[in-house]
Amino acid sequence: MNSYQEKVIQYSELLKKINKRYNSISISRLLSIFLCLFLLFYYIKTNEIGYAAFAFLSFVGFIFLMRIHSRLSFERELVTAILKINENEIAFLKREKLPFENGIEFNDFHHPYAYDLDIFGEHSLFQSLNRTATFTGKKTLASQLLDILPNAVILENQEAINELKAKIDWRQDFLALATISNDSKSSYDSIMHWNGAKNNKLKKVTIALSILMPTLFFGFLVAYLFTSKTMLLSYMTYVFIANLVILGQNFKRIQSEIAKADNVDKIIKQYSLLVAKIETETFQSKKLIDLQQLLVSRNAKASTHLKELSELFSRMDTINNFVTSIVFNGTFLFNLHVLKSLLKWKENYAPELEKWISIIGEFEALNSLANLAYNNPDFVFPEINSDFKIGFKDLAHPLLNPISRVGNDTHFYPESFVILTGSNMSGKSTFLRSLGVNMVLGGIGSVVCATAANIHPLPVLVSMRLSDSLSDSESYFFAEIKRLKQIMDALEEKPAFVLLDEILRGTNSDDKRNGTIEVVKKIIAKKAIGAIATHDIEVCLTTNEYPETLTNQCFEVEIQNNELHFDYKLRNGICKNKSATFLMQKMGVI
Repeated sequence: MNSYQEKVIQYSELLKKINKRYNSISISRLLSIFLCLFLLFYYIKTNEIGYAAFAFLSFVGFIFLMRIHSRLSFERELVTAILKINENEIAFLKREKLPFENGIEFNDFHHPYAYDLDIFGEHSLFQSLNRTATFTGKKTLASQLLDILPNAVILENQEAINELKAKIDWRQDFLALATISNDSKSSYDSIMHWNGAKNNKLKKVTIALSILMPTLFFGFLVAYLFTSKTMLLSYMTYVFIANLVILGQNFKRIQSEIAKADNVDKIIKQYSLLVAKIETETFQSKKLIDLQQLLVSRNAKASTHLKELSELFSRMDTINNFVTSIVFNGTFLFNLHVLKSLLKWKENYAPELEKWISIIGEFEALNSLANLAYNNPDFVFPEINSDFKIGFKDLAHPLLNPISRVGNDTHFYPESFVILTGSNMSGKSTFLRSLGVNMVLGGIGSVVCATAANIHPLPVLVSMRLSDSLSDSESYFFAEIKRLKQIMDALEEKPAFVLLDEILRGTNSDDKRNGTIEVVKKIIAKKAIGAIATHDIEVCLTTNEYPETLTNQCFEVEIQNNELHFDYKLRNGICKNKSATFLMQKMGVI
């Protein structure tokens, strides 16, 4: 947190200096234009050339100050964004607020673990991790959290995240650039729609006329300047009208190219700055170098091509200005030439555009995971194996307060499946979620909330939290059966890490107990690794039939000074103590 506090002080001072200079330039710019107008007035009044010369110099000064003002405006916006980034990190680490988007739009109730493990939504894993600001960044991070990667890719991600972890200044600059882009799903969809639309070339006649007609117009103009024949002005008028007719014939085509493209030029310009930020950085890890090398096309950098595309969209937008459109197109068919360039750009680089934008998303997702590692120096990268061995030392849930969270050692070898018992509130569900969330993090190359870990990344299958689906006319019990069927079908394809919490709650005790035992037997027969939490002691006896596969572990509760005491420590064996009767008596229920 100290580094963030230092940066808040540093960037607050820098912002003050920029604001002071920004205001000075604003006043100077205003004075320069007033001076220009004042000098022009005296030139008209006195006809002295000196006033005209100084008026011209004042106007040049105004243009120069405009450029400085524009640069300072960008710097101010960038520094403000970086300052906000550090303030957000401080508020997050102090647990005052979660100022990050929660990704609720990516939630999938039918996903094997997204809903059960609180991957998306308020106070979710995504919201805690998310340090993205573009739509493609959010989408990439969400996608990564929904799937387990191959071992080789996990190791590459670990190396890349570990490198980015130390590049805090670069990460924050990158996030600030992404933040000020004001990117959104609609903007992203507009760009992808334009990029994916069929690229019909202009007719050869139209291309020929786009060259011939402006040439005729300026030919007549030059001839008039040399000869002063008024007949040439008539010819120029005819050509001017003909140019507008040609533009009218292609107006729908131009409009279709820029449909839904509001502010797209500005967003693509920000994409070019983000890509340039990647291109100019020196990386050591294989993953980051490989991504960087994908940003070269036709011996030029992707940022150059994106900047060109941004400028083309900006020029094309002039068609919406009536006066500018009439003048520019009547003289030299400006928008038609821009259209030709836009179509040529699409022909050359359309296959690359989505890839370049996706690389921005990859870096944003990796930056988010690097930020998790930076904020939690006690978290570790798990060792990766292919031997179906999974073990953690001091495992805890990464979203719990580090001051109060309790870590537990757990391993799934030689026994591969745990039957977990414990009274209500003893920590069973939190432990299962800790296992699931850390398996997800470890399976994408992130650090995990443990002091040591060794995992075989496996698909994660969970049945912990289901709800009645009224819209589907589906009861809680039927929803649970469907989830168990989903888990069994997935296990038919390959082994997985399975977490079950009090399954079959919608039926009677005997049916629930017998069904739970049969589910456990079938799951271990399919080589699943994982744990099931239950209150049925008889389920624990199943370990007697499968001592090499099943093991009993528990969370205990103690009564100290007439109060329940939970230590949240995992123990071997079956839970002995109960809390429900005591708690109801204490609260006067019974």
